[in-house]
Amino acid sequence: MILAHGQIIDTNIETKYLDGLYEECIETLNEQNSISPEKVIAACDGLYQKAISGEFNDLILPLLQMSDISYERFLQMAKLFSREELEYKCHIEFGDIYGELKPLKTGICRKRYPLGILFHIAAGNVDGLPAYSVIEGLLAGNINLLKLPAGDNGVSVRLLWELIQLEPDLKDYIYVFDVPSTETETLKRFALLADGIVVWGGDEAVAAARSMAGPETKIIPWGHKLSFAYVTPAATEEQLYQLAEHICRTNQVLCSSCQGIFLDTEDWEVLEPFGQRFFERLKAANQQLGKADMGMRGKNTIRLYSDRLEQAVNFREERKQELLLQGEGVSVVVKKDRELELSYLFRNVWVKALPHREIIRTLKKHKNHLQTCGLLCSEEEKAELAELLARAGVVRVTGSDMSRTVAGEAHDGLYPLREYSRMVEIDG
Repeated sequence: MILAHGQIIDTNIETKYLDGLYEECIETLNEQNSISPEKVIAACDGLYQKAISGEFNDLILPLLQMSDISYERFLQMAKLFSREELEYKCHIEFGDIYGELKPLKTGICRKRYPLGILFHIAAGNVDGLPAYSVIEGLLAGNINLLKLPAGDNGVSVRLLWELIQLEPDLKDYIYVFDVPSTETETLKRFALLADGIVVWGGDEAVAAARSMAGPETKIIPWGHKLSFAYVTPAATEEQLYQLAEHICRTNQVLCSSCQGIFLDTEDWEVLEPFGQRFFERLKAANQQLGKADMGMRGKNTIRLYSDRLEQAVNFREERKQELLLQGEGVSVVVKKDRELELSYLFRNVWVKALPHREIIRTLKKHKNHLQTCGLLCSEEEKAELAELLARAGVVRVTGSDMSRTVAGEAHDGLYPLREYSRMVEIDG
């Protein structure tokens, strides 16, 4: 479906709207004032109030059940749309460019402007994320063209349509198109219109965006990233159980989800018992929260069975290369290497040894793919380990809840509102 001029339109007339889209955007840009952050914040707060009062439960409740997300978690996420959170976000990200700017010492006037037109290529791993990406673009004053991800459940279109009903001035700043990724020529037309392309996806998605865009178009990539936990012997049973809960709640599909655990040791005799210990915590959390999707469990069972066959013939002298612990819909694979890697997802975790003195050497080569580390240690260890992780390239250091959301947080180490803006200096 299409959302244009504040109306939801059938996709079979998509070409008609695309043909005239550039001229419409130019007319909007010709207006003296772009949309103000205050108007966007007021509309988002109205949307938030409707959401927490249950007006969207017909849309939201089935999604929560399908994604195994609690209503409490939904309320935490919905709060990001509230006035309090968005005003804080603007003050943090814009800093002194949020309000009126003082002239520079030389008498030069400086002012923040939007990039102009943003083309958002959204990912489908979190319902509502495409709409939030557009809201960030609106806060910076941009016209936003959104390509829906495959399998979108209609959440983004509904939220953005409701936003326009609350603030009709937003209708010329929001366009949503349901274009398959295979329609490359159509996507190139969007890319050529844009001043910036916001890409939510992995290296292939970013490379595809670069191939579509001209050299003068800014590419703003968000993810995919790898996240992990770093655990010392001082970690408590409560911390480990909370990490297991996080793995089960997110099913490891988010960029901030824990893919595996590095243990601060180089001793296999320590690593193997820890793997057993965490396996018990993971089974308990899985039982408490309910099992993952049956289809994904079946797929991973085949993968793990293949691993077991490989393990049966893979010896190094008298020791196996890895230990596989599997049962009740979860698994822990204890490995001897130190490579950061993607897990099998859906409650299947690797465990590896990584002494703290080797953190930078091991992780630095992953550079821009690092995101969150759940650091489970004593208070006395935290400062030193967080410093090592940050110098290795990690951009978020949390506790067991690695996917917690906080207003004003950076995306992958950058502030999106600044990425979607530019500073203009004019002689006085």
